[in-house]
Amino acid sequence: MNWLILAVSGVFSGILSGLLGIGGGFIIVSLLVALGYPPIQAVATSSLVIVLSSSTGSFYNWRSGYLDLKRVVYIAIPAIITAQLGVYLAVKIPDYFLLGIFSIFLITNIFLIQLRKKLVAENKRSNNHLNPVLSKVATGSIAGFLAGLLGVGGGAIMVPLQMLLLNEDIKVAIRTSLGVIVAATVSSCVVHGTQGNILYFEGLTLGIGGMVGSQLGTRVLPKLPDSLVSRIFVLFLASMAVLNLWQAWKSYTI
Repeated sequence: MNWLILAVSGVFSGILSGLLGIGGGFIIVSLLVALGYPPIQAVATSSLVIVLSSSTGSFYNWRSGYLDLKRVVYIAIPAIITAQLGVYLAVKIPDYFLLGIFSIFLITNIFLIQLRKKLVAENKRSNNHLNPVLSKVATGSIAGFLAGLLGVGGGAIMVPLQMLLLNEDIKVAIRTSLGVIVAATVSSCVVHGTQGNILYFEGLTLGIGGMVGSQLGTRVLPKLPDSLVSRIFVLFLASMAVLNLWQAWKSYTI
């Protein structure tokens, strides 16, 4: 029965990946921890799933002419580098601490999604005068670090940052984010694989579902209002944050 749960969860995470420009790792990590897997294996396996699901979504965007590879490369280069630092820390810190950080990340994403909804509703893009190169390095560095540390793509943070720092509209930001996620998670996935942290059967089952879901998400994105998906998404994030805090507490008291 676990394989069916994994497959359905993979489809769901893939749909969110394509719709919101995020890797869906928060779903994968939370699910695997709830099923009793060690947090470091959940994080590592999530990286493999994100590589599969985000790659298919990015390929569709590229083939359809929606993806600017130049934008992706500028943000992906720092992401690849900082992903290595994230993996290093994930291996070193205790399970309860890793789960606690993950819960804080989930809660932070709720506020970031609300910020993004506000930006979209106001059709607002930043008129800041920050150095564009530094803005891209900062955006990519944050995304890469989160990919390595938490097994997430970092898109929920990347999208608002791209809108605020790089003056991009919402759909361009989502598509660019998805492309950067591929590069960052490949980097972290390679390191986790060499250390034996990846659960390949579980990862491939989730990944195949994610590939299907990502195709659905990227095709629906041009047609579906973000607000409806975001509301459901916020409720899910809050639930997952509570679940992971509970798992962190149990791990701490053992």
